[in-house]
Amino acid sequence: MRETAYLLVSRALDTAAMVDADAPVPALPASRWRRVLPWALLVLLLGVAQTLLLALTVQYEHNREQERVELAAIAAAANVRQLLMRDVQSLQALLWNDPQPAQWRADAADLLRARREMLRIEWRSGANVIETAADSPYGGPLFVSLSRSALDLDTQAACADAQRVAAPAWSRSYFVPQPGGLGVEVIDACLPIGPDGGRGAMVATLALGAVIDEAIAPELARGHELSFVEGDGTRLARGGLTRGAGVYVAERLVNLSSLTLALRLDSAAGAPRLIPNVATSLVLGLSLALAAVVALLVRDVRRRAAAELRLGEELTLRRAMEDSLVTGLRARDLQGRVTYVNPAFCTMVGFSAEQLVGQTAPPYWPPEMRAAYEARQAQRMAQGVPPQESRDGFETTFMRAGGERFPVLIFEAPLLGPDGRQSGWMSAVLDLSAQRRVEDLSRQQQEQLQATARLASVGEMASLLSHELNQPLAAIASYASGSLNLIDDAGARPDAPSVALIREATQRIAEQAERAGRVIRSVHDFVRRREQSREQVACDQLVETLLPLLRLQARKSAARIELEFGSPAPRVTCDRTMIEQVLLNLTRNAIQAMAVEPPERRVVKIGARAHGAWVRLSVTDHGPGIAPEVAARLFTPFFTTKAEGLGLGLSLCRTVVEQHGGALDFTTLRDGRGTVLGTCFEFTLPAAGAAGAAGMSAAASVGVVDGVSA
Repeated sequence: MRETAYLLVSRALDTAAMVDADAPVPALPASRWRRVLPWALLVLLLGVAQTLLLALTVQYEHNREQERVELAAIAAAANVRQLLMRDVQSLQALLWNDPQPAQWRADAADLLRARREMLRIEWRSGANVIETAADSPYGGPLFVSLSRSALDLDTQAACADAQRVAAPAWSRSYFVPQPGGLGVEVIDACLPIGPDGGRGAMVATLALGAVIDEAIAPELARGHELSFVEGDGTRLARGGLTRGAGVYVAERLVNLSSLTLALRLDSAAGAPRLIPNVATSLVLGLSLALAAVVALLVRDVRRRAAAELRLGEELTLRRAMEDSLVTGLRARDLQGRVTYVNPAFCTMVGFSAEQLVGQTAPPYWPPEMRAAYEARQAQRMAQGVPPQESRDGFETTFMRAGGERFPVLIFEAPLLGPDGRQSGWMSAVLDLSAQRRVEDLSRQQQEQLQATARLASVGEMASLLSHELNQPLAAIASYASGSLNLIDDAGARPDAPSVALIREATQRIAEQAERAGRVIRSVHDFVRRREQSREQVACDQLVETLLPLLRLQARKSAARIELEFGSPAPRVTCDRTMIEQVLLNLTRNAIQAMAVEPPERRVVKIGARAHGAWVRLSVTDHGPGIAPEVAARLFTPFFTTKAEGLGLGLSLCRTVVEQHGGALDFTTLRDGRGTVLGTCFEFTLPAAGAAGAAGMSAAASVGVVDGVSA
């Protein structure tokens, strides 16, 4: 590798030597430029790489040394704070057991011998007067050049804070002059004596320089200079065995209860040197750079070959996919011209690709809609496709080559080029003809199923209808027979009151005939098939039409039906006949579910509540509930638990509700102990514009009339 580098440098020097500095430099031929340019780029790359490598190496070493200094500063600050807290605990120990003055002086002398950073300990009265004091045995008295009272201002402030908070407090640092022109920077720790400090205070004076010497480990002191500094950088006290170089400096705060000290740590190490690292960095950098260049060249060649192979495969796969799609694809440029169609689109419209590509007004536009389509296309080209249509698509009508119109669903999205700029529109077109035929067939089958279900419901109620009709018919027969007898008596007895009695009997016949007619009409209105139409109707009017049929079932089962619609009742927009069938099926099922319950529990509640844009209708019974295995298949067509049932009722009910945009579901009602209280079927319908029906009023929301709530 080294020989290769030397060869490159020699070749560059030989090339430079061949050029006369005074003679004009001839232009290199294009082929030579193609050979020289890669090597020139390689040399430039190596130079840049070496420069970056050296810069990164120096920066890395600088950051690593600075990080070590920061960690050392954190450790030193922690040690200083730990030492000061230990001193406070030792001072507090002097006050244990309320010692006598002689005992306190002896204990204070022992503490001063054990703590070299402590220079003096004082016992002060409640009036802040020094009663006794002890000085460190390692030096003379502290306050010689100046009296204690001359330097007592900061100490008194600290003691005032200590008495106020009933806890140790620290004074600001101050300078105590010593004989010979020297001095020492100290701080005072004041501890209140007694619960409220009323008995006085104990003051300990600590030398900041000694604090550093005692708190810092020897290995840290050998390589760093430590000092306490003020906010403006003025040094108060220093420690350590060497002087700092000023290159790697870190500061940390030592936070005490009422004092913050700034601890500065200055490393003796200087800036990183280049000489020991240059040779190794150059050799390693050259080797790595050359190896990386060769690897990149090989990798680039392989990637290009692989990319070309993948591109060919993707083009082939894309062409095969487009040819096999049943969805039509169409591309248009920004001017609206058709630029691409796939075979499925050509098959859909019946025109070849040659007939469609390049057309601004394609032939599959119906002539009667061409003007509208051109206006829409111009608007889309100017404003783009709305996000809703891009996501959900839009429906329109196309024309086949034979003139047949057919519906399509189109999804459009911007067609972006390699540079990210839009070059046109891509459309996916779905033929909806088969779907429309299936929807029409499904709608017809659904209507037939609904008619079958209505007939089945009436068939199941045939016995009830016969019982209900027998009463008015028997009454009619009795009144008719009585009328004939009255007529015969009128002929035999001139004084018989025939006219009034015959008139009364005739009225009774008319009433019973009207009663039978109402039953027949309600069945006829329910069974007859009519076109679906949506109308606005009050919820109580839906049930009012069904009351004759519901009354039959309720009387047979000894049940009651309660209506809870409020006043006025909510109004819905629905197909009245279909929703009446839903209510009839749910109510009959509720009555039949309570057959095993006592008569007093056989109550069916039909109610409606408005919820914003929807109205929730409910049918609640007090039956035994629905078993889990039945609930899983409850809405499955042709599933039934009744021997005579068809299994279509609930399935058709859900279909009808979903056709109105709502949802049908049920809930098993339970009390706090988990006992089943019944079942509630609920479904939603869109609310009408008006909140209630005009002219409708009710005295109460729940009442009972003839066995049916009103």
